Amino acid sequence: MVTRPKLRLARYLVPVIIVLAIIFSIRQCGNQEKPSGHPRDYAAIAKEGILRVATEYNSISFYVDDDTVSGFHYELIQAFAHDKGLKTEITPLMSFEERLEGLSEGRYDVIACGILATSELKDSLLLTSPITLNKQVLVQRKENGENDSLHIRSQLDLAGRTLHVVKGSPSILRIQNLGNEIGDTIYIKEIEKYGSEQLISMVAHGDIDYAVCDESIARAAADSIPQIDINTAISFTQFYSWAVSKQSPALLDSLNTWLDKFQKEKEYQKIYKKYYDKE
Repeated sequence: MVTRPKLRLARYLVPVIIVLAIIFSIRQCGNQEKPSGHPRDYAAIAKEGILRVATEYNSISFYVDDDTVSGFHYELIQAFAHDKGLKTEITPLMSFEERLEGLSEGRYDVIACGILATSELKDSLLLTSPITLNKQVLVQRKENGENDSLHIRSQLDLAGRTLHVVKGSPSILRIQNLGNEIGDTIYIKEIEKYGSEQLISMVAHGDIDYAVCDESIARAAADSIPQIDINTAISFTQFYSWAVSKQSPALLDSLNTWLDKFQKEKEYQKIYKKYYDKE
């Protein structure tokens, strides 16, 4: 059984993540050449023998527990690289926008974490075949009595509230559409420095009242932060994928061919159950 890292306040966790990213990058890559500055396709990746991966540090995608590196998307991309005879250079980033920017500039070849397959992202990225099903949920503190004015009981109660999201998150469009559906304004505050788990921690400790994140991350957090309520859905269940640059169609084809085959194998089911179906 994998032990999930306990969540900490953002000001404590972020420096640790930076150090871990540096250590892991050095351990995996040594003194490799720097990226060329533009997106690569599969032939260039195979020639160098290194796949550069951006992911998010959280208890679903990628995390370090003592000396062990774990995570659903980490194990999946490692399995792909192993089958293709590639080494990986993995960089965990909190910022969704930094991952997109790094992909467009060729610092990373693939973003391997749950990316909501919106029409807007499909216009700017190549998204793989669906990897998981997920949805966006509201994170708030549990109700403190029947007269708790802060507690959201339905989507209609979101009118006039401020929801905190990771900067550039695809959930922003969904929240805006939800505001149109309920006929009122829902305010959005984008947070640049922190990821979803840090926002959840900030809600739990009263620094902010509401955040929106993927249900899988919220459920993993609820295991160690029982004071949060994640029962209000913001979106329907949707497909989540990985992403590559528009200039990397052969890489997309290689990933899709591998995913279609690997998802039918027992090893995939074992990995999936470890992070999503632990009952």
